[in-house]
Amino acid sequence: MNVRAANAGSRRPASPDAATLIETLGLRTHPEGGYYRETFRSEQLVETPRGPRSALTTILFLLTADSFSAFHRIASDEVWNFYDGDPLAIEILHPGGLYERRNLGPGGPWQTVVPAGAAFASHVAEPGSHALVGCDVAPGFEFADFELCERSELSASHPNAATIISRLTRG
Repeated sequence: MNVRAANAGSRRPASPDAATLIETLGLRTHPEGGYYRETFRSEQLVETPRGPRSALTTILFLLTADSFSAFHRIASDEVWNFYDGDPLAIEILHPGGLYERRNLGPGGPWQTVVPAGAAFASHVAEPGSHALVGCDVAPGFEFADFELCERSELSASHPNAATIISRLTRG
């Protein structure tokens, strides 16, 4: 039997609303925007130029239509895994001036990697929507390795992305 034909009449089950997910998953506000909870921190340590870090950390991360993840950088690669909700856009400003948008979720890839050192932000596109993702960081995330980006710095290095930079930075 053709799986596509068998599923053609079925709809994706409705996902819980964002408020239910925040409460059920025990999420709290994140400094860059959105809501999160760390779900795993490896006890194994690896040496980095910034000192010892957990080999891997993972979080659940939720964005809603009235929140966004502001442009920021981290010192490690970050794997994004889509779990539930509506499509999510990840805006990436690579060193050297390249701007890239990656869509994640239904209708697109379900996983992507943001490279260490790139400035990036994320948001849901539709009013009233939300997206629940998992973010895996290796070597593991520490707030000491987190930088919230300045609008003026990003605009100078990526003038081709001025509109999205203005929309997804704070202050």
